[in-house]
Amino acid sequence: MEFNSIYQGLISGTEKLAIVGLGYVGMPIAVEFAKHIKVIGFDINEKRVNEYTNGIDATNEVGEAIKDTTVEFTSDPTRLKEAKFIVVAVPTPVNEDNTPDLCPIKGAACTVGQNIAAGSIVVFESTVYPGVTEDICVPIIEKESGLRCGVEWKIGYSPERINPGDRIHTLTTIRKVVSGMDEESAREIKKVYDIVIKAGTFPVSNIKTAEAVKVVENSQRDINIAFMNEIAIICDKLKIDTDEVLAGMNTKWNALGFKPGLVGGHCIGVDPYYLTNISEKLGYHSKIILNGRQINDSIGAFVADAAIKEMIEAGMAPKKATVVIFGLTFKENCPDTRNSKVVDIIDRLKEYEINPIVTDSWADAEVAKYEYGIELITWGNVPKADCVIIAVGHNEYRSMSMMQIKELFKEELKDEEKVLIDVKSLYRMDELKASAMRFWRL
Repeated sequence: MEFNSIYQGLISGTEKLAIVGLGYVGMPIAVEFAKHIKVIGFDINEKRVNEYTNGIDATNEVGEAIKDTTVEFTSDPTRLKEAKFIVVAVPTPVNEDNTPDLCPIKGAACTVGQNIAAGSIVVFESTVYPGVTEDICVPIIEKESGLRCGVEWKIGYSPERINPGDRIHTLTTIRKVVSGMDEESAREIKKVYDIVIKAGTFPVSNIKTAEAVKVVENSQRDINIAFMNEIAIICDKLKIDTDEVLAGMNTKWNALGFKPGLVGGHCIGVDPYYLTNISEKLGYHSKIILNGRQINDSIGAFVADAAIKEMIEAGMAPKKATVVIFGLTFKENCPDTRNSKVVDIIDRLKEYEINPIVTDSWADAEVAKYEYGIELITWGNVPKADCVIIAVGHNEYRSMSMMQIKELFKEELKDEEKVLIDVKSLYRMDELKASAMRFWRL
């Protein structure tokens, strides 16, 4: 069976490409490919499919482009039978014990297997540990389809590198790692991705290597941020400003430019666990990666403890204080609340019997309520505060003047009684000092 004609079929319009999973990763892929070839976008979430069909992009990843796209959005899995090139881009979270949760990707493999046409190539983009694509997904597809991998269909892997909310490093401008089960599939997969990836593709020799690339690159970033977070803890004990220390360090040519912060989201806060999980199965216990994860997972509580300390030193009783948190999403200027570590700040405050008010115009209020049990308050309904925690660096928070920040506090408070927690170091030190407010920043 020939597989080297799929690319030509896509270009000529005689074949279709399908995307399974239309979230922050899958939907931008579908929209970009649809500028050049015929695309079917499948998702089991009917609400999401209906929004896309009606030109609404809740992820804010493609914006107005959703209204003009030619993607055929559907929640009907049988439509996958029309495609000869299938891309799987479903989430791969972790369980409560931080072990990989492969349920979404297994479910996707099952759906693909039930609807795959002979002569197809399937490419997984979901982040997994090395071996998942071939050892777990392939057997599922074979069982459900009755078709033999390598004979009647072929498999490949190309790790997603989309950065939600990033308008500079987009799908087309990030070099894409590609791989296939053999030379024929690898060549065809490269040609298909080259249709949309302006930065070019980077073929690797096998699927396991491509899987490793993704978990290693995010684990590296996680470790670097963990080091910065540890430095922030040390600087706090030394009573010196972390940001000033790092600014000085970054004057050297080989400084890496990392900063401390809350490490959440669907990648950096999750992927290292996929890597350590497979390493432990092979008999090696991580000495660096897990320690980095432990540090990063502790920062939310560290911030909350700092807020408590500052409130006490300001002369207030924390239990009676009005604490307002600005920001819930896992990163700035993005509606994505997956694995938000702001939740760790909230949970820690609740241990002190403090129920903070949370506002974030970027976040979906329904999702916040469903995922975390958090009632988001609109900006106009936020009460005056004793303590303000700016937890996310949204542009609207970053652009606030000291006068505007002071207006967030109760009028009867003296400046030195107003507690401002600047988690992202958004505001200049000279302005903070001139405001006379009690401030703390990570």
